[in-house]
Amino acid sequence: MKSTRDAYGEALVELGKTRADIVVLDADVSKATRTEGFAKKYPERFINVGCAEANLIGTAAGLSLVGKLPFVSTMAVFASCRALDQIRNTVCYPRLNVKIIATHGGITVGADGATHQSVEDISIMRSLPNMTVIVPSDSIETQKAIRAVADYTGPVYVRLGRDALPEVTAPESPFTIGRGLVLKEGKDIGIFACGIMVGTALEAADALAVEGISAKVIDMHTVKPLDEDLILRTCKEVKAMISAEENNVLGGLGGGIAEIVSRHRGGPLAIIGIRDTFGESGTPKELLAKYGLNKESIIQTARELLSEQALYTILP
Repeated sequence: MKSTRDAYGEALVELGKTRADIVVLDADVSKATRTEGFAKKYPERFINVGCAEANLIGTAAGLSLVGKLPFVSTMAVFASCRALDQIRNTVCYPRLNVKIIATHGGITVGADGATHQSVEDISIMRSLPNMTVIVPSDSIETQKAIRAVADYTGPVYVRLGRDALPEVTAPESPFTIGRGLVLKEGKDIGIFACGIMVGTALEAADALAVEGISAKVIDMHTVKPLDEDLILRTCKEVKAMISAEENNVLGGLGGGIAEIVSRHRGGPLAIIGIRDTFGESGTPKELLAKYGLNKESIIQTARELLSEQALYTILP
C-alpha cells in the first residue's frame, strides 16, 4: 500500500534525471505534497513561493513561456479555489504547458475537516476549457500518469490523495490519457470509477459476483477528456451503469458520463459521490461510510438498478 502523493514524489525525482527542463514549484507544503524529494535532489530547479497560491500559478506560467516544464503542487482545495482565477486566465486561456499536481483531494483528508477537504475540485477543473483532468487509482497508475503528462503539451490537473491505497492496476497495464482501463469484464452492470473508488468498485464487483451479478469495472483515470467510445460500448454491453467518485455528484465523473449517455439515449445510470454537501472532521473510513463512498453503497445501487430496470440517477 502506498499513497498516490508518495508515488508522485518518487516519479518527479526519476523524471528529473532525464528532463532538465522540469522545474518544480510548491506553496510551502512540500513535505505534504512530497515534492521535497525533488527539492533535495535538484535544489536549483525547485521554487517555494510560500503560502501564495496565485503566485504559484503565475510563476509557473512565466516559466512555461521560456521553455521550462513547470510542475506545481499544493493541496487540492487551495489549487482549485484559491488559485482558480490564475489557472483559468493565465494557464488555460493561453493553453500553457503547466502541470498542476494537487494532493489531499476529497474527504479522505479526514480530521482536517471541511475547509481542507476538496469535494469540488474535479468539477471545477473539468469545467475549464483546455484543461485535462486525471485522477489515478493507485501508486502504480500515478507514476504512469506523471510520466504521461510530462510528455503531453497543455494544461493538466492531476488529483492525488493523502492516504495509502492498495494496488489495483499492474505495472504492465497500459496508461493513455483519455482512455479508460477495463479492470474486470461483466455483463449485468458497468461500474465507472476514478481515484480511491476504483479499488472500492472492484471489492463491490467481487461481492456482487457471489450474488450472481456480473459487474464490469472501468478505471476512468482521465475524467477529461472522457473515453466516450468506451462509455457507449459499455452502454450496449450491460443492463445499467454506475459511476463512483470521491467528489461532488454535480459536474464530476458521473456528470460527464451522464452528458454522454443522455446525448446518445443510453441506459440507466446511477451517480455515487458526495451529495452536494461539505465534509466534516473524522477518520477517512468514517467519512467514506457516512457519505456512501463504500462497497455497500455500490452493491445496493446495483441491486436497485437491476431490479427496477428504469432510469435511476442519484441526485441531491
